[in-house]
Amino acid sequence: MMKLLRLFNILRVAIRYGLDEILISRLAMPYATRFLNGLFFWRDISAPRGVRLRRALEDLGPVFVKFGQVLSTRRDVMAPDIADELAKLQDRVPPFDPDISIAQITKFLGKHPTALFAHFERTPVASASIAQVHFATLKNGTEVAVKVLRPGMKRWIDKDMALLYAVAGWVEKIWKDSRRLRPREVVAEFDKYLNDELDLMREASNASQLRRNFIGSEHLMVPEVFWDYCSTNVIVIERMHGIPVSHIDRLIEEGVDLKKLAREGVEIFLTQVFRDGFFHADMHPGNILVSIDPATFGRYIALDFGIVGTLNEFDKDYLAQNFLAFFRRDYRRVAEAHIESGWAPKETRVEELEAAVRACCEPIFDRPLKDFSFGQVLMRLFQTSRRFNIEIQPQLVLLQKTMLNIEGLGRQLDPDLDLWKTAKPLLEKWMGEQLSWRSMLDQFKKEAPRYGHIFPQLPRLVHQALISVSQPKKDEAELLRRLAAEQARINRTLNVILFFGCGVLAGILLIKLLSGLRTLPF
Repeated sequence: MMKLLRLFNILRVAIRYGLDEILISRLAMPYATRFLNGLFFWRDISAPRGVRLRRALEDLGPVFVKFGQVLSTRRDVMAPDIADELAKLQDRVPPFDPDISIAQITKFLGKHPTALFAHFERTPVASASIAQVHFATLKNGTEVAVKVLRPGMKRWIDKDMALLYAVAGWVEKIWKDSRRLRPREVVAEFDKYLNDELDLMREASNASQLRRNFIGSEHLMVPEVFWDYCSTNVIVIERMHGIPVSHIDRLIEEGVDLKKLAREGVEIFLTQVFRDGFFHADMHPGNILVSIDPATFGRYIALDFGIVGTLNEFDKDYLAQNFLAFFRRDYRRVAEAHIESGWAPKETRVEELEAAVRACCEPIFDRPLKDFSFGQVLMRLFQTSRRFNIEIQPQLVLLQKTMLNIEGLGRQLDPDLDLWKTAKPLLEKWMGEQLSWRSMLDQFKKEAPRYGHIFPQLPRLVHQALISVSQPKKDEAELLRRLAAEQARINRTLNVILFFGCGVLAGILLIKLLSGLRTLPF
């Protein structure tokens, strides 16, 4: 019943703001527009279409606001008037009553803001889909930003996610292609990250981790977290000063090199993904500032860490191989990687998949960002994946979303940016470091505590196995069972030693081979 009521409310809001009229007008059907306007005579569609769309998304709640934030960065596929209006969803969502913020702070931090801070600004400086922010000053004079969760968010999100789960279930039943797309798993992934945003302590820990990853960085600054003032509904972090990255004119006036800024943005993203496997997954322009302080001039400043993505070593290695193969136009390797990973069926013909990927990607190489769209390329790859029954990986949905954010940001800063030339050397450097002696030594140090206790036990294990074999047993079945158990224990131990030794030898041979290949004339 709740799902039907929510669906009815979505339709009511759509009709109220004339979203149907916006859609039909794009399809060049004026007669249908006139019919609907006459049928729903009570609605007001005098406001511009971008304003109506933004208001509708605001009324529908945080899930739809998040959707609008993503759309606002895609100026290559959105009309300028709509993109400009949706950009207001990034940090200008209507705020809630400051008295509610004060009540939340008092409840979750145990004291009234006047007792916690030397100064607290009642008027919020920014308001987004999940929370709003007030500036304050600690007793020691440190300027901070106080983030307060919007009340009732759990109820809003649960309603929308219940509807999305229902829609995903319907899609699986009526669409034969849905098993490959795994819509319920994708919705579950989205649900997880939205609910993570409702725990501000999780956001604070994300900020702390990202700050630690980029300590000493020349490109990215992350605010400090003040843990004594943090709870699930309120967090306090260092106040950062800078210009929003979307304010291009102001950045130019201050002398910021936009081309350099665009290149460094790509480097920051790739570093987060491939070096750390931990990336900021909500990088719309409202969450990014650029410092103009002389000491940190031109550096990015990251804000709002409610959504982060993580990748395991398998995902990182798979993605790195695919990206490098793309940059080198080695489409056969791309096809092989998909089959080896199990994402494409084993019976897939490599040559056919190679040809399909080439058709998608070859037209965009050696072209600046302004002349192609990642969104369109992803759509073509999506169509290719459907043809070859390639499964959509839910854990990479956030990465795909972030890539679109990065493209939108890069398009604003430097339309002439060559993503391929910028990203290729960074990925090659990362892959080289993965095969270096230092990387192997670091990996051995990580694994040593796990297996260090096994080596001293080897003589005793071997001795016990020999005694077990030499002693006759009345019960032959019991003897075989014990022998098998002892042999399995010895095998596991020896496998560890052999695996490590073979890994070292393989690394040496690979390095020698690569060194030899570099000296060849082709």
